Amino acid sequence: MALTDHDTTAGWRPAADALPSGMRLVPGAELSCESDDGRGGRVSVHLLAYLFDPEAPALVAEQRRLREQRRSRLRTIADRMAADGLPVDADEILAGLGPDAPAGRPHLAQALVRAGLCATVDEAFASYLVGGRGYSVPRRDTPVEHAIDMITEAGGVTVLAHPFAFRRGPTVTADVVETLARRGLTGVEVDHPNHDERTRGELRALGKDLGLVRTGSSDYHGTNKSIRIGQEVTPPEEFDALVAQATGAGVVVGG
Repeated sequence: MALTDHDTTAGWRPAADALPSGMRLVPGAELSCESDDGRGGRVSVHLLAYLFDPEAPALVAEQRRLREQRRSRLRTIADRMAADGLPVDADEILAGLGPDAPAGRPHLAQALVRAGLCATVDEAFASYLVGGRGYSVPRRDTPVEHAIDMITEAGGVTVLAHPFAFRRGPTVTADVVETLARRGLTGVEVDHPNHDERTRGELRALGKDLGLVRTGSSDYHGTNKSIRIGQEVTPPEEFDALVAQATGAGVVVGG
């Protein structure tokens, strides 16, 4: 099992302490990044980082900046919603989170569900948190090239998450994946709930051509989502190839 919370490693120790006997934990994080989209624009991408040194100074500073930005963004969106009469309280939401926990729109969505305005988190996103309602607040994410450099310097390995998940929004092109591979990207996520079979085939072939590890992930975000934990997996031989390239942190085995 891999643990890749957004922009924090605060869960590494609790997860290791609770690990069942014999289960292996791959500590990591999911970094919020921006990238050239290959079409003349910029696009948001997620970079999965595994087995890096969590104390690397540059990485610690950037994760702190991203967490602070997330909290500020949540507060601004919540205040805009409250001004429109929605029962959303930023102080109440943030008080329920730990000091190093990432805060984001899912917490706002959960607040809307608790208030009875929506039945599910997905409905809350569709009805209130995307589109032209005026609640959107821009982010300043890490350039993906810089993120790859930081993780590599911290002894970790990097995988581009759900790169062709077109249903989630704009994506990068295959040319961008090739550019990132030359930069030092370790792998590409192939088996993901938002990739259909045709897309998985394209990514698997692309990864092979570029010498990238081809991973899978359920992208589990808790019981408030419909995706099951372990719904998608990484083939053992690809997992071994990924771990073999990391030097920053080790796989934890439950005892």
